[in-house]
Amino acid sequence: MPRRHLHMTGADGTPLRAALRALRTELGLPDGFPPAVLAEAGEAAKSPDLSGHQDATDLPFFTIDPPASTDLDQAMHLERRPRGFRVHYAIADVAAFVRPGGALDTEAHQRVTTLYFPDGKVPLHPPVLSEGAASLLPGETRPAALWRIDLDTEGRTVATDVRRALVRSRAKLDYAGVQRQIDAGTAEEPLALLKDIGLLREQQEIARGGISLDVPEQEIIERDGGYDLDYRVPVPADGWNAQISLLTGMAAARLMRDSGTGILRTLPVAPDGAVARLRRSAEALHIDWPHHVPYAEVVRSLDPANGSHAAFLQECTTLLRGAGYSVFEHGDLPTPAVHAAVAELYTHCTAPLRRLVDRYAAELCLAAAAGRQPPEWVLQALPGLPKEMAEGTRRANTVERECVDLVEAALLADKVGEVFDGYVIDVKDNGPAVGTVHIEDPAIVARIESAAPLPLGERLRVRLVQAGPGSSKVLFAPE
Repeated sequence: MPRRHLHMTGADGTPLRAALRALRTELGLPDGFPPAVLAEAGEAAKSPDLSGHQDATDLPFFTIDPPASTDLDQAMHLERRPRGFRVHYAIADVAAFVRPGGALDTEAHQRVTTLYFPDGKVPLHPPVLSEGAASLLPGETRPAALWRIDLDTEGRTVATDVRRALVRSRAKLDYAGVQRQIDAGTAEEPLALLKDIGLLREQQEIARGGISLDVPEQEIIERDGGYDLDYRVPVPADGWNAQISLLTGMAAARLMRDSGTGILRTLPVAPDGAVARLRRSAEALHIDWPHHVPYAEVVRSLDPANGSHAAFLQECTTLLRGAGYSVFEHGDLPTPAVHAAVAELYTHCTAPLRRLVDRYAAELCLAAAAGRQPPEWVLQALPGLPKEMAEGTRRANTVERECVDLVEAALLADKVGEVFDGYVIDVKDNGPAVGTVHIEDPAIVARIESAAPLPLGERLRVRLVQAGPGSSKVLFAPE
């Protein structure tokens, strides 16, 4: 599910970078890994457990990631078949490197997820693994959980298998480059099929009532002693690539369901109050949402390159806040069992280098596909995973929220006292006149306070009264 992505370019030593370093300290985040963890990671990198891995290095896999990424969880190979398609999806086999109960395992349970900052990250695993021996880097033979998912001509799943294998990626691609190749008609078939399969899976998503959010990534650029925000609008290849991951997550959830033991990523249907709030935001941003039109249809009509639409897409992520992890055993599915945005049983299993639960989901699926019981170390850890993941997700959300606040404060630090045009897109139902305002230029969503009631959905001239990295968060007031 989408997050508020922020990426920073520019020199070290700027006030914003200093504020981001201070934030890491304030949140008590680790600076590096303990010696015992690094030692164990170094040994594992040299001698992973490759028992039971079949040789699949003949398949010409490729990866699709941001250009600077080196922690590559997934690689794919796509092929057309007489009655549909075959998706080979290789997921980094982290369990080949992490010994249950060892120092690496213990540290991963403390970190839970990789934490992303605009200027770097706090990784789940030491880089010697996450960006080295376990990463599906091009030209390197790597252990993987290799999914084989067969689709019919309409993109529906007809067969699923997963097993351990050795794979070798042939190319590290990025989204913009993939889009250019596909648009120009120069992509060879394994890559060209990403569009065909992606479009079919998007149609399947619509048919089952699911929804994907194309939230733009913001890039912070240092310029003339200040900061600017630019958007990287998702290209269609972003969505097609995401559909392969969603396809695998749904296939994994079905394997778990059929075996009777698993951990699902669940999301209840959004309450009426949350949808009503989102409707108010749509009205404030002048987005047409007729009462008879479903939410998913409105989202699919939006253009992420449009500032108001981008702001609304970000607001839409509030409907995902009830997501969690639910364990089940003996075939007793949790309630709810379905992820409301996916509109199907779903689990996280495609990002084990960056998310703890995915390593366990992979083991559950490998066992289910082989018709055997999951390893004892998996069953012992399973009951505690939802709580661990909830805490890790809470920490990641805090990092995201604080980073956005710092970035917006830095962007506006030299503009305190200036007046901007905006729209009030949300107002607290009770208490003082406090709400959220969407500024048109620069495209920022921030807090607004007023002595008088705030006019929800109306254009408003607002004055910036507070901003500055490392000192205070952005605050506006009516002019």
